[in-house]
Amino acid sequence: MALDHQKASTAPPQKKISPPCVVLVSGGLDSATILAMAKAQGFSPFAISFDYGQRHRFELEAAEKVCQAQGVARHVVIPLDMRSIGGSALTANIDVPKDRSEAELTSGIPITYVPARNTVFLSIALGWAEVIGAQDLFVGVNAVDYSGYPDCRPEFVAAFEKLANLATQTGVEGQPWKIHAPLIHLTKAEIIRQGVALGVDYSLTHSCYDPTPTGLSCGHCDSCLIRKKGFLEAHIPDPTRYAD
Repeated sequence: MALDHQKASTAPPQKKISPPCVVLVSGGLDSATILAMAKAQGFSPFAISFDYGQRHRFELEAAEKVCQAQGVARHVVIPLDMRSIGGSALTANIDVPKDRSEAELTSGIPITYVPARNTVFLSIALGWAEVIGAQDLFVGVNAVDYSGYPDCRPEFVAAFEKLANLATQTGVEGQPWKIHAPLIHLTKAEIIRQGVALGVDYSLTHSCYDPTPTGLSCGHCDSCLIRKKGFLEAHIPDPTRYAD
């Protein structure tokens, strides 16, 4: 019996299999952070990005760099031209607002809101998750730092999770979905500090809504202003390349 016990104790431990998850990766600061969070939680991330006709398409190059740096299982880019419906400064011939005050940033829904974007993106990500056998989706929505977008609120995330469990084979067959939005109640400074702790290289990311033809950030759109403020309050040097 002692010999049997010795044999059992010297057997190599079984390697733990990481469950798959789907992470929405735009190439921005927030999505790079949630990708690192998903990995830290033991998931094997599959990354999905969208080429939706956005004027700041440099973010797709950033998304590829972020995914390569963090070693995702697979990265897919979905072509989905939302310029066909317009309605946003990111997808139509509408000027991107610049140098808005903090009061302006915190009031109303900005013209950079893309109609129903997160609903559309999460729906497609949900379909891919079913195909690869994942039950967890990670999205970098944030309800704190001035975005003003209705599809970045906790109520939206909860409603979409309920929809996922009602409208998919996976959910109907009793395998519950979980929509992870770990940044939703964090400030930009808190997000940056968490990302740095997880080893995120923010120099690979792109946030600007209206970059120069060579990809430099304008430094004046809402996204640039929020990003600058986040690094300043986090007391971490901003690695962003600004035009000015």
